Amino acid sequence: MTDPLCVADYERLAAERCQPGPWAYLAGGSGDEWTLRANRAAFERWAFRPRVLRDVSHVSTAATVLGERLELPVVVAPVAYQEVFHPDGEIAVARAAATVGAGICVSTFTTRTHEQIAAAAPGVPQWCQLYVFRDRGLTREHLAGAAAAGCRALLLTVDTPRLARRERDLRAGFEIPSGLPLPYARAAIGAEAQNPAEAFELLDPSLSWRDLEWIASEGRMPIVLKGVVTAEDTVLAVEHGAAAVVVSNHGGRQLDGAPGALDALPEVVEAAAGRVEVYVDGGILRGAEIAKALALGAGAVLVGRAAIYGLVVAGEDGVRHVLELLRDELALTLGLLGCTSPAELTHEHVRPAAA
Repeated sequence: MTDPLCVADYERLAAERCQPGPWAYLAGGSGDEWTLRANRAAFERWAFRPRVLRDVSHVSTAATVLGERLELPVVVAPVAYQEVFHPDGEIAVARAAATVGAGICVSTFTTRTHEQIAAAAPGVPQWCQLYVFRDRGLTREHLAGAAAAGCRALLLTVDTPRLARRERDLRAGFEIPSGLPLPYARAAIGAEAQNPAEAFELLDPSLSWRDLEWIASEGRMPIVLKGVVTAEDTVLAVEHGAAAVVVSNHGGRQLDGAPGALDALPEVVEAAAGRVEVYVDGGILRGAEIAKALALGAGAVLVGRAAIYGLVVAGEDGVRHVLELLRDELALTLGLLGCTSPAELTHEHVRPAAA
């Protein structure tokens, strides 16, 4: 077979090479997977409005995210247990992102510490994704480690007060391997192999808006709230001092029946009114899809599954190639739209697709 030409090629190869349990965890959604499908379908509901006879001899994909320049407005989303997909896990992802000029967000259920990742990929913009354990002492230790390693932001996942029923996981019998290094979670979950749902029972379901103050004081970095899909919660995020929100339904893995992430984006952007930055995820596989998200008001996108497809297939090289494909496709789309940078994309560059 020729080298993969697009992220979908990596997806097909990863499905062939990945073990059934990890693949179910990576690719599946919750319930009937309605929201998983809605994420992808949302991109088809928007068509481009290209402008012509513009000088696009020089096109840049760079953008500013939380005050930091990224050569590609992509942050690799937090994906847990990455060593089950490749022995190099988060280290491979971080090095690939550093090469391309993207950012990374590291899961609470990472298999490498923030310090190890920073040492392996110096300079990569690293965010810390946070789940809050019932044992707040473990969370404080995690936040201290993230701050010491120079993490740029704290991404609090807010759509997981309880773990949804993920039937693909259950049918495949996916378990967190007992020997998997989980530096910020193993002390809580213990040494035995277990289903992710069992691990999530140790998270604090009482977390509320009033907890943001102590999280901010412990983390000492800007807070990004991931899992916001309504105007009401966007306004509350502004009122409670968040620096940004991520429009996300957890990759279709939490509330089945939640809107596709791109469908929810305009409502959140309008409510944010420029007071906080807005990002979005939702199963992005193409640079053109990044362009649609940016045109609808996102400042950047989070990409999770696509990066892990590359990790499964070819480790660091695979992740790097996936990000390069997204970068090159975004640059081409910008040029064909008559834009020379992501900052030039506006709502005028898209319209609802014809029924």
